[in-house]
Amino acid sequence: MQYKRIRELREEQHLTQRQIAELLQISRSSYSNYERGTTDIPLVVICGLADIHHTSLDYLAGLTDRRIPQGQKQ
Repeated sequence: MQYKRIRELREEQHLTQRQIAELLQISRSSYSNYERGTTDIPLVVICGLADIHHTSLDYLAGLTDRRIPQGQKQ
C-alpha cells in the first residue's frame, strides 16, 4: 500500500483527516494511522478511499501510476 498516496490525494482535494474519516465513518485517529502506515487499512476502507478520490485500488496500492481507472474518462 502506498500510504503517501492517500495523503497526497487528500491534500490535493483540500480535505482534512477529520473530513475523510467522517466520509469513511471511522475515527480521525484510525485514518491518521492509515496515512502514517502504522495500521493496515481494511479493504472496505481502501474501497471507500478509491471512491472518494475517484481512483483505482491499483493506484492506491502502488501497482500503477495511472490515477483514473481503466475505461473511465479523465
